[in-house]
Amino acid sequence: MSILQMKQITKEFPGVKALDNVNFEVKQGEIHALCGENGAGKSTLMKVLSGVYPHGTYDGDIIIKGKKQQFQSIKDSEKAGVTIIYQELALVKDLSIAENIFLGDEKKRRGLIDWDQMYAEADKWLQRVGLNIKSNEKVGNLGVGQQQLVEIAKALSKQSDIIIMDEPTAALAEEEVGILIDILLGLREEGITVIYISHKLKEVLRIANSVTVLRDGQTIGTKPIEELDENGIISLMVGRELTDLFPYENNQTNEEALSVENFSFYTPSNKPITKDVSFKVYKGEVLGIAGLMGAGRTEFAMSLFGGYDGTQEGSVIIDGNNYQVKSPKEAIEHGLAYVSEDRKQYGLVLGMNVAENTTMAALDQISSYHILNHDQEKSKSEAYNKKMHVKTASIETKVGTLSGGNQQKVVLSKWLMTNPKILILDEPTRGIDVRAKQEIYHLINELTAQGVAVIMISSELPELLGMSDRVVVMSNKTIMGELSREEATQEEIMKLATGGE
Repeated sequence: MSILQMKQITKEFPGVKALDNVNFEVKQGEIHALCGENGAGKSTLMKVLSGVYPHGTYDGDIIIKGKKQQFQSIKDSEKAGVTIIYQELALVKDLSIAENIFLGDEKKRRGLIDWDQMYAEADKWLQRVGLNIKSNEKVGNLGVGQQQLVEIAKALSKQSDIIIMDEPTAALAEEEVGILIDILLGLREEGITVIYISHKLKEVLRIANSVTVLRDGQTIGTKPIEELDENGIISLMVGRELTDLFPYENNQTNEEALSVENFSFYTPSNKPITKDVSFKVYKGEVLGIAGLMGAGRTEFAMSLFGGYDGTQEGSVIIDGNNYQVKSPKEAIEHGLAYVSEDRKQYGLVLGMNVAENTTMAALDQISSYHILNHDQEKSKSEAYNKKMHVKTASIETKVGTLSGGNQQKVVLSKWLMTNPKILILDEPTRGIDVRAKQEIYHLINELTAQGVAVIMISSELPELLGMSDRVVVMSNKTIMGELSREEATQEEIMKLATGGE
């Protein structure tokens, strides 16, 4: 029995038809995966379903439990039993768990908030999702995985029949992913319907009952999971088989690009951010950095790039010259570029357009006497975004309206414009589709062929193994070991990451 039908949904933005007569049907009590490349229309379709785009701004019908719906707001969709959990969690960090769960729907008695009832009910929902934390704890004190469980508890508290999850495991560690999947399977047993958006196809195959694939704003088809494998889903997404996902090339030279010796970095309060790190990376090489969540990989990259205030010990040599960590500006001048794992917070200014974001790290190239040349800004931006195959109606489009994969390409365009000698990629393919991943891998090969040294931090071990010339493994803010391409396996990496031998 279908709990949801979306019929001939069409949604247009200026210059773009995001959804073109999309049909989407979900059975009650199933986990239904929604797959497609970045920009395929998945998030737009879910924003229509959840009332973000109100009735009248799109064509087509939404039918829930046999009743046609005309949502004017998110509140309307929630009343109909639909709750959406976004990839960027919508929690207020300075409020308690209970306050977040019942935000806008506080438990009251005689016009005043009944704190005892609210905390008691919130504790009950936390137990339901297996989170053994008191609900008076501040959300800001929780890890990302725990915050994800708070979002699920919040959805359940609204008595939701349909829970939409958009890339729920993108920022989770492997252990947290296992916990989340167990909870979702439990919800399915209770008859709750889950719409699961993910680029992680192994997860989709593990938990989904059915898969619907969108491509270029159109429904390609819906199939039961038994009829699909990973290659089958990819083929539906891109319209052909995608072979050679990791197009590795050996472009490594014997010339050092970066030498790090006994590098430690301390905050002004003398707290160590990274400890006694030593390694070399050569021109044309891809050096992978592996490690578990909390190992200190991002913190090392940020400290090397001048992202923290503090003091440095040890030496950093770039192209034979001593480099003192001071600021991102100094790092850029020395030929470093850093693509952050959090593109929305550290990589982009979402309210600015594509051109402004592309050129912001290289303003000296498009200005003279501190005056910006807008013609140069336009031409340079168009050239880099064409090279990166950014899908956008115009370079004047606000970057915050682009899909995740296209935002990532804009970030890469920004750093390529600085002509880096050393490019640090921190989780470069997080939350993007398989074809965009392959485009980034080909770009890495182009850069290493030009002599650029690439340092790639990734939690995706197949990605590290597929693209790296060497892999160093971090744990507890330092390097535990180094593996050649021939030596590197998932088992050997995990041994070093967990302190084994």
